[in-house]
Amino acid sequence: MGAADADVDPGAHSALTFRRTTRADFPLLQRWLRSAHVSRYWNHETADTAIERDFGGSIDETEPSADYIVAAGDVPIGFVQRSEIWDYETEQRGLIEIAEVPDRALTIDYFIGESNALGRGLGAQLIREFTDLCFRECPQAPSIVVPVVAGNVASWSALESAGYTYVATADLPPDNPVDDGEHRVYRQVRGSE
Repeated sequence: MGAADADVDPGAHSALTFRRTTRADFPLLQRWLRSAHVSRYWNHETADTAIERDFGGSIDETEPSADYIVAAGDVPIGFVQRSEIWDYETEQRGLIEIAEVPDRALTIDYFIGESNALGRGLGAQLIREFTDLCFRECPQAPSIVVPVVAGNVASWSALESAGYTYVATADLPPDNPVDDGEHRVYRQVRGSE
């Protein structure tokens, strides 16, 4: 049975697992990025060359980001990535200007790829458990700051359910040009999780 056919039961596991992506995950990432519920907010090119360009650097450690496949039990259900905000200072300039972004602060981005895993609380669980992992693996990180397009209610609601605090509204470039630039910005401070 393929991951797309697997039934995801959030009650069947106590924790999600996170493993670094490999190139063998690229077809799965392509499928997820092409799905309507992901592409709505992750407006991403999905050609083989675009997937290699945008996700290969994390694998090769030529990009200062870390990408992970998220699994519930043995079933891959989603994707999450983290980076230090200041490593992408130019791209993150708007966020840096409106939110308190100390040196070594992280940001994360995520999605649930499998449609049968939506609406089960796995988004909040993913964020909560990945936040713990980030603070363990990045002991120098004082906080995690996450901007979410205001229209993506499921995403910012998951952040709130995971214990993140709303700190600002900002006009930032959206990932999908159909959205205006309004974003809600959330923060988790080390020790408050």
